[in-house]
Amino acid sequence: MIRACRYLLITLSILSCHSQPPKALASSTSKSVKAIPFDTSISTIHVFVALCDNKYQGIIPVPPAIGNGQDPNSNLYWGCDAGVRTYFKKSNDWTLVRHYRLDSIRLERLVFRHKRKKYYLIADAYDGRAIRQCTIDFLRSCAGQIKDTIHIQGMVAGIEGNARLTAYIGHDGLMDFKLSNDFQNSDSIKRDAIILACISKRYFAPFLKSTGANPLIWTTGLMCPEAYTLHDALTSYIGGGPSEVIRISAAKAYNKNQKCGDKAARNLLVSGW
Repeated sequence: MIRACRYLLITLSILSCHSQPPKALASSTSKSVKAIPFDTSISTIHVFVALCDNKYQGIIPVPPAIGNGQDPNSNLYWGCDAGVRTYFKKSNDWTLVRHYRLDSIRLERLVFRHKRKKYYLIADAYDGRAIRQCTIDFLRSCAGQIKDTIHIQGMVAGIEGNARLTAYIGHDGLMDFKLSNDFQNSDSIKRDAIILACISKRYFAPFLKSTGANPLIWTTGLMCPEAYTLHDALTSYIGGGPSEVIRISAAKAYNKNQKCGDKAARNLLVSGW
């Protein structure tokens, strides 16, 4: 994607976290819990990406070419150089095996297979105006309230609440809108969670506590939620590293790209309660 997408470093990460409340919200995509058998030997990671959106999110606008939440191809968090789609497609660790549109809210789904481990990564690009629904779907998945499966290369893998790890990428919409805390864990399973959004520990904590999920990585301040942080955290996660190793991997990736200093990156990206 165009190199102009790299324009958003720390300055735009600060700008993107403060403005007016979103102008529109999407309708629900949530599903009831399904008792559908799936291959438990396959580990899955489900990533929920709220596309950056100048019009429908509470942000100070970024350049129009990367801030159109209805166009995944040029979007900051998806089609740009450090967006989830582009970054993971270029990775030496992952292979893209499938991509398709789900519906009017989830504009694209990507399915990646890890090249050495039995892991699949499913990433959904939510229309930027549906950031509220993206947040709800992420939290309900953390709680096991919604579960689904996907057919991948002749196998059935678990997604949403059936995934081992769920991640949220994008603007912290909880700065702009309120949610009822209806995310109580439904099945006593403790999932791992990564939340790359500004000040996510403060805003997501009450909801994540209800889900019973383990906060593997979240943030204490303003940040730019580009894909390299997630990518390197997952490398350590899949390698079986403890939470501190995973956190350090994420911080190193963030510092490498944002040039904010190792100490600042480690203070920003934290693990646990």
